[in-house]
Amino acid sequence: MTMTVASRIESVREWLANNDIDALLVPHEDEFLGEYVPAHNERLLWLTGFTGSAGAAIVCRDTAAMFVDGRYTVQVTKQVPSELFEYRHLIDEPPVSWITNSLPKGSKIAIDPRMHSANWLESTTSLLSPDFQLVMIDTPIDNLWEDRPVPKPSDVYLMPLEHSGQSSTDKRLAASQVLTNTRTDCALLTSLDSVCWLLNIRGSDIARLPVVLCHAILYSEGNLDLFLDPAVLPSDFHKHVGEGIKVLHPNELISTLSSLNSKRVALDPATSNAWFKLQLQNTGADVVNSNDPTLMLKAAKNATEIKGMKACHIRDGLAMTSFLHWLDKEIELGHLHNEAVLSDKLKSFRQRDPSLRDLSFDTISAAGGNAAMCHYNHENEPTPGQLTMNSLYLVDSGGQYLDGTTDITRTVAVGNPTDEMKHQFTLVLKGHISVAQARFPKGTRGYQIDTLARQFLWAEGFDYDHGTGHGVGHFLNVHEGPQSISKRQIDVPLVEGMVLSNEPGYYRANAFGIRIENLELVVEAKSQGDLSLLSFESLTRCPIDKRAIEVGMLTDNELAWLNDYHEKVYNELKPSLEGEVLDWLQKATSPLNR
Repeated sequence: MTMTVASRIESVREWLANNDIDALLVPHEDEFLGEYVPAHNERLLWLTGFTGSAGAAIVCRDTAAMFVDGRYTVQVTKQVPSELFEYRHLIDEPPVSWITNSLPKGSKIAIDPRMHSANWLESTTSLLSPDFQLVMIDTPIDNLWEDRPVPKPSDVYLMPLEHSGQSSTDKRLAASQVLTNTRTDCALLTSLDSVCWLLNIRGSDIARLPVVLCHAILYSEGNLDLFLDPAVLPSDFHKHVGEGIKVLHPNELISTLSSLNSKRVALDPATSNAWFKLQLQNTGADVVNSNDPTLMLKAAKNATEIKGMKACHIRDGLAMTSFLHWLDKEIELGHLHNEAVLSDKLKSFRQRDPSLRDLSFDTISAAGGNAAMCHYNHENEPTPGQLTMNSLYLVDSGGQYLDGTTDITRTVAVGNPTDEMKHQFTLVLKGHISVAQARFPKGTRGYQIDTLARQFLWAEGFDYDHGTGHGVGHFLNVHEGPQSISKRQIDVPLVEGMVLSNEPGYYRANAFGIRIENLELVVEAKSQGDLSLLSFESLTRCPIDKRAIEVGMLTDNELAWLNDYHEKVYNELKPSLEGEVLDWLQKATSPLNR
């Protein structure tokens, strides 16, 4: 018999009582601390019914709370029972604040240190001590979860040099030089995309993220221990990665960590789970808090990766154009499909490309008011939403191709949008153009650019509760760090070769949602002064719906940018199109005039 959310909560409360614990904190993350979690590690989903990619829950003896950020404030009310959980904002009132405000002093809070970063554990311990006690446990959910899916390891794909542009040997030498410069003996690598990038391997252990579940230790001379079941490796793996790679079974990880007792070990406290730091400290290793040595190397794409990103964006643009043409034609015929049909149709257009390995995330196919939920997923609804005339349809989607990763959002006019919809769409577009046209000195951080996207919304008293841009990997994580464009003051400079999204938006609850997203490549810009400048080059090739624009709100400069962008889209896509689709594209990208 399948357990309900209520019965799962009761089973956790029984565990709390049996173990003399007052509360259990369950985050969305698993031991790899990534946004994407394999099905067998979706513990928060099992406990609460919440399908979002960020959040946490606290279950106490007689109460419970669910924490989500601004992207999920509507979604959480539809998925998580209000009679069981109170809703809290993950940023404004994080779990630690809720604990101090809601639980009596002396309460014992159980956490699994594998599910939290080392940074989180350090700060949380400081905030709760001495009034509350953190109890380190192995999560009880794994034992309570009776029908927990069985892990399904994928075969490892060896990424050829023609796509990676740099051998694993050269990458490891570059990363190990970072260790040498910081006088550390080795680094524990826990981010899946870091390990896969370093070894030029990919997999499908997690849906939407082309990685294999593994850990690695990189040594200062460039050698590497890979903790992965050897059975999933192809016979030519060692030839592919070069000398210096030792493959160990994951059950050898603890003993290997113990052997580092005399070493200076670099550990990224932001990306590695706290369990690793505790293990290393217990063995007597000298743990050095240090950034993952691959982060900046991976973020700045090489010439081959950039070439692949540009190529896959053209092919992705062809799929998007074919879909948007089909959608317009269906609407004209009076066929107002539901969100599931639209999502599946878009996927079918992408699947025409043989280099597509997966989608880069679950497609957000949102009609009308559903688009007000930033990370809406029609598959989590009792019934998918239906297109209606004189409204907006938002589709945020992307693909994982052998030569790159895409992520694009388009907001489409269905019939004649209202004047208010057009007004808000144009405010968002103005912010998008402002970022796309930005020229900035080398050393600029993403938070310094974020204001450009929000200024027009702010001027009229509006905003959006998500970042303006995230980093994007090369046939890897569609949400790649450390680069970003957001209000958060992350001290990471934007450098040439980085790829980031440019996606301002506006959301009116239960009414409509708007987002316009292109991916941008950071490139060197000409300077007439002493400053070395950078700018953005748009990679995405797909029309922006002119029917939703209030033309009079655009400046001459903004109008010129839009027309120039559309000219590039048309010129680069037209050689691969013909017939009605080409005619549609020509109309969709024709110059917009006042």
